[in-house]
Amino acid sequence: MKQAIQQYLEKHGFEALRPKAVLFDMDGVLYDSMSHHAVAWQKSMATFGIRMTVDDAYATEGARGVDTIRMMVKKQQGRDIDEMEAQRMYDEKTRQFHALPETNVMQGVLDLMAQIHADGLTIGVVTGSGQRPLINRLLKDFGTYLSEDHIVTAYDVKHGKPAPDPYLMGLQKCGNLKPWEAFVVENAPLGVKAGVAAQIFTLAVNTGPLPDKVLADAGANLIFAKMPDLAEAWHSLISSSV
Repeated sequence: MKQAIQQYLEKHGFEALRPKAVLFDMDGVLYDSMSHHAVAWQKSMATFGIRMTVDDAYATEGARGVDTIRMMVKKQQGRDIDEMEAQRMYDEKTRQFHALPETNVMQGVLDLMAQIHADGLTIGVVTGSGQRPLINRLLKDFGTYLSEDHIVTAYDVKHGKPAPDPYLMGLQKCGNLKPWEAFVVENAPLGVKAGVAAQIFTLAVNTGPLPDKVLADAGANLIFAKMPDLAEAWHSLISSSV
Protein backbone atom coordinates (compact mmCIF):
# COMPACT_ATOMS: atom_id res chain seq x y z
CA MET A 1 0.00 0.00 0.00
CA LYS A 2 2.77 2.44 0.95
CA GLN A 3 4.65 1.41 -2.19
CA ALA A 4 1.62 2.19 -4.38
CA ILE A 5 1.32 5.62 -2.77
CA GLN A 6 5.03 6.31 -3.25
CA GLN A 7 4.82 5.32 -6.92
CA TYR A 8 1.83 7.63 -7.36
CA LEU A 9 3.64 10.57 -5.75
CA GLU A 10 6.78 10.01 -7.83
CA LYS A 11 4.80 9.70 -11.06
CA HIS A 12 3.07 13.04 -10.59
CA GLY A 13 5.75 14.89 -8.66
CA PHE A 14 3.48 15.45 -5.67
CA GLU A 15 4.95 15.96 -2.22
CA ALA A 16 2.36 13.96 -0.28
CA LEU A 17 -1.06 12.35 -0.45
CA ARG A 18 -3.31 14.26 1.98
CA PRO A 19 -6.88 13.09 1.34
CA LYS A 20 -9.78 15.36 2.23
CA ALA A 21 -12.43 13.65 0.08
CA VAL A 22 -13.41 10.32 -1.44
CA LEU A 23 -15.13 10.41 -4.83
CA PHE A 24 -17.27 7.35 -5.53
CA ASP A 25 -18.58 6.12 -8.85
CA MET A 26 -22.22 5.02 -8.52
CA ASP A 27 -23.16 1.93 -10.54
CA GLY A 28 -21.19 -1.15 -9.57
CA VAL A 29 -19.66 0.74 -6.64
CA LEU A 30 -22.48 2.11 -4.50
CA TYR A 31 -25.14 -0.13 -6.04
CA ASP A 32 -25.01 -3.71 -7.28
CA SER A 33 -26.73 -2.48 -10.43
CA MET A 34 -24.61 -3.35 -13.42
CA SER A 35 -26.50 -6.53 -14.34
CA HIS A 36 -29.69 -4.46 -14.54
CA HIS A 37 -27.98 -1.82 -16.67
CA ALA A 38 -26.71 -4.52 -19.02
CA VAL A 39 -30.25 -5.85 -19.52
CA ALA A 40 -31.64 -2.34 -20.05
CA TRP A 41 -28.92 -1.50 -22.57
CA GLN A 42 -29.52 -4.68 -24.56
CA LYS A 43 -33.31 -4.34 -24.68
CA SER A 44 -33.42 -0.62 -25.38
CA MET A 45 -30.76 -0.55 -28.07
CA ALA A 46 -32.34 -3.52 -29.85
CA THR A 47 -35.40 -1.34 -30.48
CA PHE A 48 -33.15 0.99 -32.49
CA GLY A 49 -31.37 -1.79 -34.40
CA ILE A 50 -28.23 -1.60 -32.24
CA ARG A 51 -26.67 -4.79 -30.87
CA MET A 52 -25.17 -4.26 -27.44
CA THR A 53 -23.70 -7.16 -25.48
CA VAL A 54 -23.20 -7.58 -21.74
CA ASP A 55 -19.47 -7.03 -22.27
CA ASP A 56 -20.25 -3.80 -24.16
CA ALA A 57 -22.28 -2.58 -21.18
CA TYR A 58 -19.45 -3.24 -18.73
CA ALA A 59 -16.72 -1.92 -21.06
CA THR A 60 -18.53 1.41 -21.55
CA GLU A 61 -19.72 1.73 -17.95
CA GLY A 62 -19.12 5.16 -16.51
CA ALA A 63 -19.31 7.04 -19.80
CA ARG A 64 -22.20 9.41 -20.42
CA GLY A 65 -25.07 7.38 -21.85
CA VAL A 66 -25.45 9.68 -24.85
CA ASP A 67 -21.74 9.29 -25.66
CA THR A 68 -22.03 5.48 -25.57
CA ILE A 69 -25.04 5.61 -27.87
CA ARG A 70 -23.39 7.92 -30.37
CA MET A 71 -20.35 5.66 -30.45
CA MET A 72 -22.43 2.51 -30.98
CA VAL A 73 -24.54 4.09 -33.72
CA LYS A 74 -21.43 5.28 -35.54
CA LYS A 75 -19.79 1.88 -35.20
CA GLN A 76 -22.76 -0.23 -36.28
CA GLN A 77 -24.76 2.07 -38.56
CA GLY A 78 -22.02 4.32 -39.88
CA ARG A 79 -23.84 7.55 -39.10
CA ASP A 80 -23.32 10.47 -36.78
CA ILE A 81 -26.23 11.46 -34.58
CA ASP A 82 -26.61 14.62 -32.53
CA GLU A 83 -26.99 14.71 -28.77
CA MET A 84 -30.74 15.26 -28.99
CA GLU A 85 -31.30 12.01 -30.90
CA ALA A 86 -28.95 10.17 -28.57
CA GLN A 87 -30.87 11.55 -25.60
CA ARG A 88 -34.14 10.20 -26.99
CA MET A 89 -32.54 6.77 -27.27
CA TYR A 90 -31.09 7.08 -23.78
CA ASP A 91 -34.54 7.94 -22.44
CA GLU A 92 -35.69 4.51 -23.61
CA LYS A 93 -32.73 2.90 -21.86
CA THR A 94 -33.72 4.77 -18.70
CA ARG A 95 -37.30 3.54 -19.01
CA GLN A 96 -36.13 -0.04 -19.39
CA PHE A 97 -33.84 0.26 -16.36
CA HIS A 98 -36.57 1.61 -14.08
CA ALA A 99 -38.92 -1.16 -15.17
CA LEU A 100 -36.59 -3.63 -13.44
CA PRO A 101 -36.62 -4.33 -9.66
CA GLU A 102 -34.71 -1.88 -7.47
CA THR A 103 -31.05 -2.78 -7.04
CA ASN A 104 -29.32 -3.32 -3.70
CA VAL A 105 -26.78 -1.09 -2.00
CA MET A 106 -23.36 -2.67 -2.50
CA GLN A 107 -22.29 -4.81 0.46
CA GLY A 108 -19.65 -3.07 2.57
CA VAL A 109 -20.13 0.45 1.22
CA LEU A 110 -22.04 1.84 4.21
CA ASP A 111 -19.32 0.52 6.53
CA LEU A 112 -16.71 2.22 4.36
CA MET A 113 -18.63 5.51 4.27
CA ALA A 114 -19.03 5.46 8.05
CA GLN A 115 -15.25 5.17 8.43
CA ILE A 116 -14.59 7.91 5.89
CA HIS A 117 -17.10 10.20 7.61
CA ALA A 118 -15.59 9.46 11.03
CA ASP A 119 -12.18 10.45 9.68
CA GLY A 120 -13.60 13.84 8.65
CA LEU A 121 -13.35 13.38 4.88
CA THR A 122 -15.97 14.66 2.44
CA ILE A 123 -17.86 12.08 0.39
CA GLY A 124 -18.72 12.81 -3.24
CA VAL A 125 -20.31 10.84 -6.07
CA VAL A 126 -19.22 11.11 -9.70
CA THR A 127 -21.59 9.33 -12.08
CA GLY A 128 -22.16 9.21 -15.81
CA SER A 129 -25.88 9.08 -15.10
CA GLY A 130 -28.15 12.07 -15.11
CA GLN A 131 -31.36 10.33 -14.09
CA ARG A 132 -33.17 12.27 -11.35
CA PRO A 133 -34.67 9.15 -9.71
CA LEU A 134 -31.15 7.76 -9.20
CA ILE A 135 -29.95 11.03 -7.66
CA ASN A 136 -32.95 10.99 -5.31
CA ARG A 137 -32.10 7.44 -4.31
CA LEU A 138 -28.48 8.40 -3.59
CA LEU A 139 -29.71 11.02 -1.17
CA LYS A 140 -32.17 8.58 0.44
CA ASP A 141 -29.63 5.79 0.89
CA PHE A 142 -26.51 7.83 1.70
CA GLY A 143 -27.91 11.14 2.95
CA THR A 144 -26.16 10.69 6.30
CA TYR A 145 -22.83 11.07 4.49
CA LEU A 146 -23.67 12.74 1.16
CA SER A 147 -25.17 16.06 0.11
CA GLU A 148 -26.52 16.91 -3.33
CA ASP A 149 -23.93 19.61 -3.94
CA HIS A 150 -21.24 16.90 -3.81
CA ILE A 151 -22.80 14.87 -6.66
CA VAL A 152 -21.47 15.17 -10.22
CA THR A 153 -23.81 13.92 -12.98
CA ALA A 154 -23.63 13.62 -16.75
CA TYR A 155 -25.12 17.10 -17.03
CA ASP A 156 -22.31 18.76 -15.07
CA VAL A 157 -19.67 18.08 -17.73
CA LYS A 158 -19.38 18.18 -21.50
CA HIS A 159 -16.85 15.37 -21.69
CA GLY A 160 -17.64 12.25 -19.67
CA LYS A 161 -15.39 9.41 -18.53
CA PRO A 162 -12.68 8.44 -19.54
CA ALA A 163 -11.93 12.18 -19.78
CA PRO A 164 -10.78 13.64 -16.45
CA ASP A 165 -13.54 16.27 -16.44
CA PRO A 166 -16.03 14.44 -14.16
CA TYR A 167 -13.47 13.87 -11.44
CA LEU A 168 -12.00 17.34 -11.80
CA MET A 169 -15.55 18.62 -11.26
CA GLY A 170 -15.79 16.32 -8.24
CA LEU A 171 -12.68 17.94 -6.76
CA GLN A 172 -14.21 21.35 -7.40
CA LYS A 173 -17.56 20.48 -5.80
CA CYS A 174 -15.88 19.01 -2.72
CA GLY A 175 -14.03 22.22 -1.93
CA ASN A 176 -11.80 23.14 -4.87
CA LEU A 177 -9.41 20.35 -3.91
CA LYS A 178 -6.13 19.39 -5.56
CA PRO A 179 -5.67 15.89 -7.05
CA TRP A 180 -3.51 14.75 -4.12
CA GLU A 181 -6.32 15.64 -1.71
CA ALA A 182 -8.74 12.89 -2.78
CA PHE A 183 -9.28 9.22 -3.56
CA VAL A 184 -11.37 7.88 -6.43
CA VAL A 185 -13.30 4.60 -5.96
CA GLU A 186 -14.17 2.95 -9.27
CA ASN A 187 -15.04 -0.46 -10.71
CA ALA A 188 -14.84 0.10 -14.47
CA PRO A 189 -11.93 0.73 -16.84
CA LEU A 190 -13.32 3.99 -18.25
CA GLY A 191 -13.86 5.32 -14.73
CA VAL A 192 -10.39 4.25 -13.63
CA LYS A 193 -8.94 6.02 -16.67
CA ALA A 194 -10.88 9.17 -15.75
CA GLY A 195 -9.58 9.16 -12.17
CA VAL A 196 -6.02 8.54 -13.33
CA ALA A 197 -6.30 11.27 -15.99
CA ALA A 198 -7.37 13.67 -13.22
CA GLN A 199 -4.18 12.63 -11.36
CA ILE A 200 -6.17 11.34 -8.37
CA PHE A 201 -5.13 8.21 -6.45
CA THR A 202 -7.58 5.67 -7.89
CA LEU A 203 -8.87 2.62 -6.03
CA ALA A 204 -10.50 -0.06 -8.19
CA VAL A 205 -13.01 -2.49 -6.69
CA ASN A 206 -13.58 -5.32 -9.17
CA THR A 207 -17.31 -5.95 -8.72
CA GLY A 208 -17.86 -6.97 -12.35
CA PRO A 209 -16.82 -9.77 -14.72
CA LEU A 210 -13.71 -8.09 -16.14
CA PRO A 211 -10.29 -9.46 -15.11
CA ASP A 212 -8.14 -7.41 -12.72
CA LYS A 213 -5.67 -6.88 -15.55
CA VAL A 214 -8.16 -4.63 -17.36
CA LEU A 215 -8.34 -2.34 -14.32
CA ALA A 216 -4.57 -2.48 -13.82
CA ASP A 217 -3.98 -1.61 -17.47
CA ALA A 218 -6.37 1.34 -17.05
CA GLY A 219 -4.00 2.62 -14.36
CA ALA A 220 -5.61 1.71 -11.04
CA ASN A 221 -3.26 2.43 -8.15
CA LEU A 222 -4.73 -0.34 -5.97
CA ILE A 223 -7.23 -3.10 -6.78
CA PHE A 224 -9.62 -4.78 -4.34
CA ALA A 225 -11.72 -7.86 -5.04
CA LYS A 226 -14.82 -6.53 -3.31
CA MET A 227 -16.05 -3.54 -1.33
CA PRO A 228 -15.74 -5.17 2.14
CA ASP A 229 -12.04 -5.67 1.38
CA LEU A 230 -11.62 -1.93 0.82
CA ALA A 231 -13.62 -1.18 3.97
CA GLU A 232 -11.32 -3.49 5.94
CA ALA A 233 -8.21 -1.85 4.44
CA TRP A 234 -9.41 1.74 4.95
CA HIS A 235 -7.61 2.35 8.23
CA SER A 236 -4.30 1.14 6.78
CA LEU A 237 -4.84 3.18 3.63
CA ILE A 238 -5.55 6.44 5.42
CA SER A 239 -2.67 5.84 7.85
CA SER A 240 -0.27 5.26 4.94
CA SER A 241 -1.30 8.43 3.14
CA VAL A 242 -0.73 11.09 5.76
